[in-house]
Amino acid sequence: MSTITESILPKVIKKRPSDSHKGNYGRILLIGGSENYGGAIIMAAEGALNSGVGLISVATHAVNLDALHARDPEIMFVDWHDRNLVKLIPQMDVIVCGPGLGVGSVAHTIMTILTQSISAKQTLILDANALTFIGQEPELIPQTAGLVVITPHQMEWQRLSQIRIPYQTDSANVDALKRIFPTQNAILVLKSNHTHVYSKSEPAFVNPIGNPGMATGGMGDTLAGIIGGFTAQFGGNLNSVLAAVYIHSLAGDQLAKNNYVVRPTEISALLPKLMRHYAN
Repeated sequence: MSTITESILPKVIKKRPSDSHKGNYGRILLIGGSENYGGAIIMAAEGALNSGVGLISVATHAVNLDALHARDPEIMFVDWHDRNLVKLIPQMDVIVCGPGLGVGSVAHTIMTILTQSISAKQTLILDANALTFIGQEPELIPQTAGLVVITPHQMEWQRLSQIRIPYQTDSANVDALKRIFPTQNAILVLKSNHTHVYSKSEPAFVNPIGNPGMATGGMGDTLAGIIGGFTAQFGGNLNSVLAAVYIHSLAGDQLAKNNYVVRPTEISALLPKLMRHYAN
């Protein structure tokens, strides 16, 4: 077991050259937000936005449009019923699917489209209800993504891996990751008080920071968005994922110095300042 340290941040976060434009920093599509869970996809999108992605689109239920644009006018909206969604997916570098997705028929159709449309040039991050679908229907597991990152909490991982929480050891988790994704490049971000990160070939990593003030709804959605943001800008690889996990908790720890509860949206808001520091 290796420990994620602060040194991962300057290794991954790079200073931007003066001749930058938005196309240099990745294109990301976030999919989720059913009628009752629009906040989840908005928080995920804010994680991506504040981590610096160049172009961000959100495919969600139309009821979420006003709230999304009131908070974040920088983000493009796509009605998830739009038949052109299938054409949009291949244009993205990274796709985050699951926050607030729900398990209805529309969500199932979206998962099917995603499975059929993803390519080897793309990173796919699956969270929340997207994990429910692939656990129930293995045929929805994407076979062609360049990198698949799954971000379950321990109970979601129990349902997906069939490993009860007390038995979620490092070796058992890696074996399950290989079983669920036998041919894909896959990373497991297993969320807990000290999140563990697993790949199929590298040693397991533990995130040593974080605090109980972060036990707040939307924290995992925000993390999924930050992972999306980092992989879109800095590459679909293990180091980008480790840096995203670490900076999420680092922001939470800084906020907890003066706050009993840490809000996920405040973590997102702090990211640009932290990233500026480590880029220099």
